[in-house]
Amino acid sequence: MSSIVIYFSRNGENYFGGVLKNIEKGNTEVIAEYIQELDNADLFKVEPAVEYPADYMECIDVAKKEQQADKRPEIKETLESIESYDTVYIGFPNWWGTLPMPMFTQLEQLDFTGKTVNPFVTHEGSGFGSSLKDLDKLCDGAEIKKGLSIPDASVYDAKDRVKGWINE
Repeated sequence: MSSIVIYFSRNGENYFGGVLKNIEKGNTEVIAEYIQELDNADLFKVEPAVEYPADYMECIDVAKKEQQADKRPEIKETLESIESYDTVYIGFPNWWGTLPMPMFTQLEQLDFTGKTVNPFVTHEGSGFGSSLKDLDKLCDGAEIKKGLSIPDASVYDAKDRVKGWINE
């Protein structure tokens, strides 16, 4: 059984444990790498063609405007197919209650028929928000499993939680 992690993550200035701080690796990327190690999964990072502002407050303002406009920002590279994978992990930070809009850009291009989808989210207290409803639409034809919700401040202590979730 082969698996892939499709994820969006942002380093730089982020909320981490309730305070703004610069982080070298985005929180979602930390979890994606745990999954890669524990499940021997391939990784695919969704990156916008135009980077978000480095300033956190400016970034969330841009993200909110994208969401309000239902925009599909261009991405640097597109994953063309997930045909060779049985399991697809989908990871993202919760931005304004759902997935960052570049994830919509990528996921809408894929055929999820017959796939098992394991969603995971990093957040500062908002959990999945409405993202599971959005994933249900984006991943039409997939079996969506119980998701894993990890607060940003605990990502570096979450490897055992990730392992337990993978093995459920």
